[in-house]
Amino acid sequence: MEPPRRSVVLLAVVALELSMEAEVGSQAEVAEAEPSERVLISRLRRKDPTAFETLVKQHQDRVYDFCLRMLADREEAFDVTQEIFVSIHQHMEQFRADAKISTWIFRISRNHCLNRLKYLKRRGRGRSEEYGEASEQAINESVGAPAMPDESLEASRTRALVHRAIARLDEDQRVLVVLRDIEGLAYEEIMEITELAEGTVKSRLHRAREKLAGILGELEAELSKKGE
Repeated sequence: MEPPRRSVVLLAVVALELSMEAEVGSQAEVAEAEPSERVLISRLRRKDPTAFETLVKQHQDRVYDFCLRMLADREEAFDVTQEIFVSIHQHMEQFRADAKISTWIFRISRNHCLNRLKYLKRRGRGRSEEYGEASEQAINESVGAPAMPDESLEASRTRALVHRAIARLDEDQRVLVVLRDIEGLAYEEIMEITELAEGTVKSRLHRAREKLAGILGELEAELSKKGE
């Protein structure tokens, strides 16, 4: 499986939402599975190998992107993505059909990433305050949209800063920012993935965005000093 590439949501608008998000919640409800998804789930439970291949193709990009943002390491993200789909295959009977399968997959992905981060910290490879150039390059190459000839240097620079800032968030804050602001999930889905109450999700996300905005400001200041 080749590391996927997909467009990145630039979080420069974060500062505009800081005072709003704690009060204004999404009214979207978790949609029931589409008929085609229900058929796929039925085939998966029968251990149909072609059904599992279809599931992987449908979800591997988003799972890999999520892992890369959580782990900030391309090789780790690739390995964990594979582990996640093995786990999905082994525990398909545990999926409740009253939720979207993508929500269930994100929940498994979150748990695997948090476990891997704990493991890496024990091995002395945890997140540091200094974001390595190799990790930054990995995210820029693997998650960002393919650079277009007319893409502005400023947009590319902003995207790189956002990647670095997200990597400096605490793991739990990172999960919420990625699920809501990058993946665009509804609060109901995030509640199911994280097993947190709606008010807790909103308040923690608000604090995470405030911290993210602060980190972005610090990074901007660091770059300005280097440019002097």
